[in-house]
Amino acid sequence: MTETQQPRWTGGAHHVGLTVPDLAEAVRFFQDGLDFQKVGEVPAYPAAFLSDGEVMITLWQATDGTAAVGFDRHRNLGLHHLALRVGEHGLDALHERLAARADVEIEFAPVPLGEGPTRHMMTRIPGEIRVEFIAPAS
Repeated sequence: MTETQQPRWTGGAHHVGLTVPDLAEAVRFFQDGLDFQKVGEVPAYPAAFLSDGEVMITLWQATDGTAAVGFDRHRNLGLHHLALRVGEHGLDALHERLAARADVEIEFAPVPLGEGPTRHMMTRIPGEIRVEFIAPAS
């Protein structure tokens, strides 16, 4: 590091933690829908840890999933949505894969992000959690 360079305080996301109403359903979505691998779990907590090799998702079971309140971006503080970069299979292929699943709601199909060539889509996965998928321009 040169004298003029400042050290970075952070180096990217390590993991994202989400509370879900049904842990098994959320794990199934990440494994079957996105090919994440389970890298750990704490059954007594209960929690599961999944990764795509780049980012880890920590899922916690809500104490009473039936009484849990879904996110409302106009009234809640905290995580608005999780955005995941799309891999080599592409955004359109992922859209087809997720649209075929009964446990996913497509908020909007792939569209350009602003004026640039980057494209994105927004979904709601099990537990009413919003997940955006972004395909940056090459």
